[in-house]
Amino acid sequence: MSRPEPTELPHWEPGTVAVLSTAGGAPHAIPLSTAVRAGARTVLLALALRRESLARLRADPRCALTVVGAGDVAVTAHGRATVVEDPMAVADNVAAVRLDVEAIQDHGQDRFEIDGGVRWHWTDAEAERRDAEIRTALTALASE
Repeated sequence: MSRPEPTELPHWEPGTVAVLSTAGGAPHAIPLSTAVRAGARTVLLALALRRESLARLRADPRCALTVVGAGDVAVTAHGRATVVEDPMAVADNVAAVRLDVEAIQDHGQDRFEIDGGVRWHWTDAEAERRDAEIRTALTALASE
C-alpha cells in the first residue's frame, strides 16, 4: 500500500546521491552529490558549467530530482529549475540552481523501509573539500 503523497520534501543527509532528470529531448539523468533541501518545496544544487544538464535546464526548466537515502527517504521532486548564481562565488566552474518543487512523488510503501541509499566517497581530498564547500554555499543561499 502506498503512503499519501507528501506536501513537503523530507530531509536527507548531506552528500546523499540524488539523480537529476532533465527534459528537452531524450530523457537525460545524472547523479549528483550537491542536492541540498532548502525548504519545504525547494532544493538547491550545483551543476558544472560544462554539464549537458545545465544547458538543458536553461532551454527547458522542467526537471525531476530523485532522492533515495537513509531514514526511509525515497522521493522524486518534480518542478522547474532556475539558475541563481552563475558561476558560484565559491567555485567558478559550477552554477547554483534552485528547483522549485511543484509535486512530490513518494516511492515508499508501508511494506518496506529504505535503510540507506547510494553513498560515494571522494578519492581525491581536494574534490571532497570543494564538494563540501559548494554544499555549504548552497545551504547559505537557502537562507537568503
